[in-house]
Amino acid sequence: MKTAHICFLWHMHQPYYTDPVAGSASMPWVRLHATKAYYDMAYGLEKAPSVKATFNFTPSLLRQLQEVGSGTVRDLFLEHAQRPAADLRPEEKAFLVRHFFSANWATMVRPYPRYHELLVKRGADVVGHDLERIARQFSKQDLLDLQTWHNLAWFGYGTVSRYPRLAALRAKNRGFTEEDKQEVLSLQLAAVKDIVPLYRRLMEREQIELTTTPFFHPILPLLIDTDFTRRARPDLPLPSRFHAPEDAEAQLQRAVEFHTTTFGRAPAGLWPSEGSVCPELISMLPKVGLRWLATDEGILARSLDAAQQPWQRHRDLYQPYRIGPEGQDVTVLFRDREISDAFGFVYHKTTPDIAAEDVLRRLRQIIYDAPREQITIAIVLDGENPWEHYHEGGEQFLSFLYKACSTGALDGNGIRATTATISEALEAAPATQRLSHLHSGSWINQDYKIWIGHQEDNQGWDLVSHTRSRLAEIAATLPSDRAQAAWDELYAAEGSDWFWWYGDDFDTDYKEEFDRLFRTHLRNVWTIAGLPPPNLLNQPICRPRTIPDTDLITAPLALLNPSIDGLVTDFFEWRGAGRITTRPPLGAMWKAEGVLTDIRFGWSLDQLYLRLDPDEQSQAQEAGPTIELQLQTPERLYHLSFSLMATGQGQFLLSQKSANGSREKIGPYHSIGHGKIVELAVPFKDLQLSPGQEVHMTILVMEHGLEVTRYPHHKAATFLVPGPEFEANLWRV
Repeated sequence: MKTAHICFLWHMHQPYYTDPVAGSASMPWVRLHATKAYYDMAYGLEKAPSVKATFNFTPSLLRQLQEVGSGTVRDLFLEHAQRPAADLRPEEKAFLVRHFFSANWATMVRPYPRYHELLVKRGADVVGHDLERIARQFSKQDLLDLQTWHNLAWFGYGTVSRYPRLAALRAKNRGFTEEDKQEVLSLQLAAVKDIVPLYRRLMEREQIELTTTPFFHPILPLLIDTDFTRRARPDLPLPSRFHAPEDAEAQLQRAVEFHTTTFGRAPAGLWPSEGSVCPELISMLPKVGLRWLATDEGILARSLDAAQQPWQRHRDLYQPYRIGPEGQDVTVLFRDREISDAFGFVYHKTTPDIAAEDVLRRLRQIIYDAPREQITIAIVLDGENPWEHYHEGGEQFLSFLYKACSTGALDGNGIRATTATISEALEAAPATQRLSHLHSGSWINQDYKIWIGHQEDNQGWDLVSHTRSRLAEIAATLPSDRAQAAWDELYAAEGSDWFWWYGDDFDTDYKEEFDRLFRTHLRNVWTIAGLPPPNLLNQPICRPRTIPDTDLITAPLALLNPSIDGLVTDFFEWRGAGRITTRPPLGAMWKAEGVLTDIRFGWSLDQLYLRLDPDEQSQAQEAGPTIELQLQTPERLYHLSFSLMATGQGQFLLSQKSANGSREKIGPYHSIGHGKIVELAVPFKDLQLSPGQEVHMTILVMEHGLEVTRYPHHKAATFLVPGPEFEANLWRV
């Protein structure tokens, strides 16, 4: 009989927003996430007592939960919420209008009529606008309702169930009183205080395992030696070498100690920040009592490849491995990237039942394909950010999934599948294989590029290095408490989150604030040590940047006449085509695959042309995704669908959506070529399009009926059907 151990690991983390010198925190995310995902995820397991899971809490988050709960740190956003609306100064009103819509608008603003009404009144984009002028349009009641809704909307299904008064306040919708607002804030504080006891109870009844991460979430291999970057990316420019393995050990030791004090039990496992590993890290783990770690399947593939062992995913992935010298070795488990990423990027786009069934389908296939009797499937992902994209916070989806896992939905035909904590799974099915080599990299592209190599990243590392060198010189002369406080702030500056936002990999409305916080932690090192901070720490590292839509989609500049054969027949055949960027949206989460590396489109006077360039992983798949091209006009919606991985002269299906929602088939077309690229042509006349008509174009990537991604990512590309007087400036986004 095959036995499958399904191991969910939910990672909970926030960077250290607290400035201990000022006694304040400038960002509200610890407090707000506490009332949503942190509470919801525990509440969901309380309702499913036979389901087991592992939760990874970073010490930087746990410390801030304590600070928020005790009120020992001033919270800038909370202070603006607490102030009576009648007493708000103009700049405080502007702050509310600017920041108090910071939530997922689709799932956390639009469902509440009054909150959405206030957003419409403000406008969707206020960048570069006079916020005080906009705020003057808000009445005292508008501002009071905004203060209330900003906090009320963040409560998740767990807290709403636990505190019924929240549902009544949401139903009230508008006209809140100061007493209503204070009640919301009081319930928020109660929820924050309950997070640690809630998870501790689940741990004590053996339903969950609690694990840790290096204290301030640093990329440990880069603390050990930034030159390790070259192992995976020898092409990257690097800062002056930073080499502080003792800092890596300190971040681990302090994490284990803080975790043990907080939860009353030492952690056995580690999720290294961003799944970042290197061989030199392994010997540090047994020293602090850690017995296992988890990282990404890409690390396993690269490790086996380096050891001259060909990677076979279904054979190699779903088992633990031992790594390290005998007596100092640990167990390492590698996450299933496809399922893990689907939680973050796919399932919120469909219905809860379909999403849950897709998880079960994937699990059944894994169990069927795996060649061993004991199978360990690790599903590891961010436990907080994805749920903002789900309607009702993903409650129904997780409920369906947990119910299926606890009622034997995967059992039968010689299979028994159960959920387990990772330590339980490793005890039931210990590692039988040993890795002779461990690749140095993270879960993102199996390298460290996100956090080093860009000019801004490297400047940050040089500032850390300079500050650390000065602290090391004088630490022994400081009183022990001041020395420890200074080192604490240095360790906070070593956190990965500041470097996540440097460079051009990701973007956020709060990029400048993350930059300021990073430099604040470093300035605090100097201040605590009694030294004047260098002026460089007063100068921003990152520069404000915006990426206009015109940079994401470029217009066709010439009429085309490509050969539809799936080959790059001639360099010039797509010259002058329009392009849609395939780069994923910038944000707090990162998706592993994009499916397409390039999209080009254009036309002759009578045909629309499309070219898709699949990435290497998609090209290697035997059964790839389905592409659906949607063409929307004011009168009609057309769907053009085909397999991305067909070979030779295939076909695509063209259909039109009818008034009753069904699709009317127009017919198959053979004007498509599959090869290294995919090329197709469709006549404008068959789309009933004439010159000058406006068309909105979206490309969906579908797998098993679920949307994996879309291009463009945020809104459709818009173009005008060309006529004899075609000019590029007729096209717009």
